[in-house]
Amino acid sequence: MVRPHLSPTRRRLTVAAAVVAASAVAVTVTASAGASDTRDQARRAIQGGKAKNVILLIGDGMGDSEITLARDYTVGANGRLDMDKFPLTGAYTTYSVHKDGTPDYVTDSAASGSGWATGVKTVNGRISKTPGSDKAVPTILELAQKKGYATGSVTTAELTDATPAVLASHATDRSCQGPADMAKCPTDTIAAGGPGSIAEQSVNHKVDVLLGGGRQRFDQKVTDGKYKGLTVTQQAKRLGYQVITDDRQLRAVKGGKPVLGLFAPGNVPVEWTGKAAAKGGTEPQRCTTANPGRPAGTPALQDQASKAIKLLEAKQKATKSKRGFFLQIEGASIDKQDHAADPCGQIGETAAFDRAVKVARAYAAKHPDTLVVTTADHAHTSQIVPLDAQPPGLSSTLVTDEGQQLKVNYSTNTPGASQEHTGTQVRIAAQGPQAYRVLGVTNQTDLFGTVRDALGLRR
Repeated sequence: MVRPHLSPTRRRLTVAAAVVAASAVAVTVTASAGASDTRDQARRAIQGGKAKNVILLIGDGMGDSEITLARDYTVGANGRLDMDKFPLTGAYTTYSVHKDGTPDYVTDSAASGSGWATGVKTVNGRISKTPGSDKAVPTILELAQKKGYATGSVTTAELTDATPAVLASHATDRSCQGPADMAKCPTDTIAAGGPGSIAEQSVNHKVDVLLGGGRQRFDQKVTDGKYKGLTVTQQAKRLGYQVITDDRQLRAVKGGKPVLGLFAPGNVPVEWTGKAAAKGGTEPQRCTTANPGRPAGTPALQDQASKAIKLLEAKQKATKSKRGFFLQIEGASIDKQDHAADPCGQIGETAAFDRAVKVARAYAAKHPDTLVVTTADHAHTSQIVPLDAQPPGLSSTLVTDEGQQLKVNYSTNTPGASQEHTGTQVRIAAQGPQAYRVLGVTNQTDLFGTVRDALGLRR
C-alpha cells in the first residue's frame, strides 16, 4: 500500500532504486546457477505502464517447502526451476478473515483465491463474496471481460473447484459446484433468484477458454430457469461452446468460439506416483514418472497452457480487438497430493506446473507487454528434515536425481487424516509491466490491484 506522504512517482523511483541494488546482489549470488542475465531482466521489469496480456500462474499449496522439494529432487540443490528464474521476487501474506473482518490466520483456497480475484478478504469456503454480508464482489476476470479482454482459466482440478471458481462465479460456499450440489447455497439457486451453481455461472459468463477436469459437475441437470432439464454441458453448447474431452481434440480445436475442455470426471489424474509417506517412514524410493492410472489422451498442463494462449489470441484476432487477454493457470494437485502426504505425486505436479511457467515466460519473451505472475494461494505441510530425524507424523525418504537421499515429513494432522494448510507467507514472482509491485512483503489482495492496474481496469 502506498504511504500517504509518498507520491506515486517518488514511490516508483524509490522502488526502482531498491531493485537495482537488489538485482546487483542477485547476480553475484546466483551467477553460479546460470542466472547471469538477472540484472538485465530486473532492469526491464522495473517499469509501470500498461500490459496487453496478463498470465497468472497459481501453484495451489505451493509454499517454499514444496518448491524446494521439487527443486532438490528434479534439478538438484544448486539447480533452478523455471519459476526460480523470474527477475523480481517477493512474498505475500495469505490469511483469510472471519465474518467480522478479524484475521483467520490459515486460509483455504476459496478465501485466498477470492482475495486476488476481487481485492477483498473473505471467510474460508466463500467464493468471491463479502465476508459478512455475503454480497458478490466483481472479479478481475469480470472486469477484464467488460473492458474487451479475452479471458481464460486452466486447471488440473475440476473447473468448479475453488481456485478457478473465484474468477467467474460467486457462491456462499465452495461446495456448490453443480446444480445438484447447492445444499449450502440456498440463496444462490436459480429458483431463489440467484446465479446458480459454479458450473452454470462459469459457462454463463462466456469465459473464452475453460480447460480442466470436473465433467461430473457439467453432466448434472439444470433444475430451474432457461436451461431447465439440460445438463450444464448442453447449456454450454447452447451458449456456443466447443466442448472437448482429450488431447487430440485440444490440438484440433480452433479459436473464435469459446472452448470448454473437460478432461476428467473429477480432478485430472496426477503425472507421477510413488509410495505415500508413512508412520515411521518408507524405504528410500524413486518416483514413478509415468502414472499408469493416468488415462491416455489426458493433456499435460503445459499443453493446455500453450493452447489456451493460442485460443485467446485467435479470439481477439477474430473480433479485431486491440485488447489482449487475461489467463489464469492453476497447478491444483500440488495441494491435493500434499493433503494426501504423497511426495511423489506432489513433486510431479510441481514439475508439471513449472513446465507451464516455462510456456508463459517463453510467450512473454516474445511479447514483453505481457505481465506474468507466479505464486501460490497458501502454504502447506511438507517439510524437508534430516535423514536421522524421527518425526512424529508421516515421512518418506526419496532418492533424488543427484543420487542423494532426502527425507520429507508431513505432521500437520494425525496419521490417516488429511494434512493441513499452513498460514505462512508464500512466494510471488513476476516479470513485465507492473512486475515491481510484487517486491517486498505484500498482501494477497494487492495482487488484484497489480493486475487491475496493469490492464487498465476499473472496479
